[in-house]
Amino acid sequence: MTETIITKGKFKHFESGAGEVMLLLHGLMGEMSNFEHIISHFSATHRVIVPLLPIMDSPIKELSMETLVDYVEEFVDEYGLKDIHLMGNSLGGHIGLLYLLRRQELMKSITLTGSSGLFENSMGSTFPRRQNYEFIKNKVQQTFYDPKVATKEIVDGIFEMVNDRNSALRIVITAKSAIRHNLSDKLHEIKVPTLLIWGKQDTITPPFVGEEFHKLIPNSELILLDKCGHAPMMELPKQFNAAFEQFLSKITQVIDN
Repeated sequence: MTETIITKGKFKHFESGAGEVMLLLHGLMGEMSNFEHIISHFSATHRVIVPLLPIMDSPIKELSMETLVDYVEEFVDEYGLKDIHLMGNSLGGHIGLLYLLRRQELMKSITLTGSSGLFENSMGSTFPRRQNYEFIKNKVQQTFYDPKVATKEIVDGIFEMVNDRNSALRIVITAKSAIRHNLSDKLHEIKVPTLLIWGKQDTITPPFVGEEFHKLIPNSELILLDKCGHAPMMELPKQFNAAFEQFLSKITQVIDN
């Protein structure tokens, strides 16, 4: 996906369409291309915005979940966004939840897919085997139910990332910070409509995680997609977009009535 990135001061983002704001937050090793199917579908009806989280740009000593949430808060304030439909995958969902708990008055809904914040498996203790391409390829393929979704482009990008000592250190620091921010005692405070879309074969945040989010978040809806792993918006984009669109339609109907 080759799209024009908009830069304004320290902020970088992609934007397409017009209408109500749809703010998409990518995961730890994710990127804008993870959302290409959402962007192409919803930019006809929404102002779709994808900020590039500064996981690889912030000073290492300052890198944490708090600074990433600060970045999202400053980004939203800089562009004067409100009535936001926020969607986050994996770490992006976790950051989105922390931001929502700060600034719930700006949010219209939140959608989580494979979100961290309660429990997640990582690449494990074998992760430091950075130079083994087949090892990394296997780990990336395990992210999906269908290993073919892990294209060579995706594998090459992550292989390059984890082989760069600076990038690998940032991944570890951010992952450890995320683990320290368990949200089980905060989720009851969420008041906006919440959609949870989970892959039944998600091995990183297994289905029981989605079920626990559903139990702890009031006014939440859980959809489990079969033959799907950690990134439903990439692996089953038609089903994901249909569920997301129906959710947004119900919110609009409630407001209109």
